[in-house]
Amino acid sequence: MKLEIQKFSLALSVTMGIIYVVCAVFVALWPDFALQLFGWLVHLVNVDKFAGGVQMTTFGFIIGLLQVLAYTYIVTLVFAWLHNKFMK
Repeated sequence: MKLEIQKFSLALSVTMGIIYVVCAVFVALWPDFALQLFGWLVHLVNVDKFAGGVQMTTFGFIIGLLQVLAYTYIVTLVFAWLHNKFMK
């Protein structure tokens, strides 16, 4: 099955953007628990030592969202292109 590269990349980018927004809301509402979850994710016992005092800002949120969208789009373009190439 051949992928439509642009549509596939856009769909995954939007999906990751939505996940990013949900995560940012979670961090804004429950920062301590979000930090604990992050520690579990990256296998750190005392993650507050490395990420303590970090604050979410509007500018940081926007820049982070743009990065997630761009990186996901680029990686998905490469993935879909390779997928189509290997399907031949």
